[in-house]
Amino acid sequence: MAKITFITQDKETITAEANSGSVMELAVNHNVRGIDGDCGGVCSCATCHVHLQAEDMEKVGRPNEIEADMLELDDNVSEHSRLSCQIPISDALDGVVFKVVN
Repeated sequence: MAKITFITQDKETITAEANSGSVMELAVNHNVRGIDGDCGGVCSCATCHVHLQAEDMEKVGRPNEIEADMLELDDNVSEHSRLSCQIPISDALDGVVFKVVN
């Protein structure tokens, strides 16, 4: 089981646990402000944009080409950006902190 922390734009910290699904689904299920997931997780809206700490990028992995293209449309993209709908929950994510962009 992975324990994942979200930090909202309002500096609210929400920690949740899961062993399946996506990071976006976990955030939506725990009412994390700024993670909307308008497209339902099909990588077409970027309403689940998050930033990671540099050291966590290896655990989470880099975006694929489709995700990278979608991220390029967001003004707040960085080298540590990901769409949380594209990150499957796994034990490797235990302790990862996601900063909500929106």
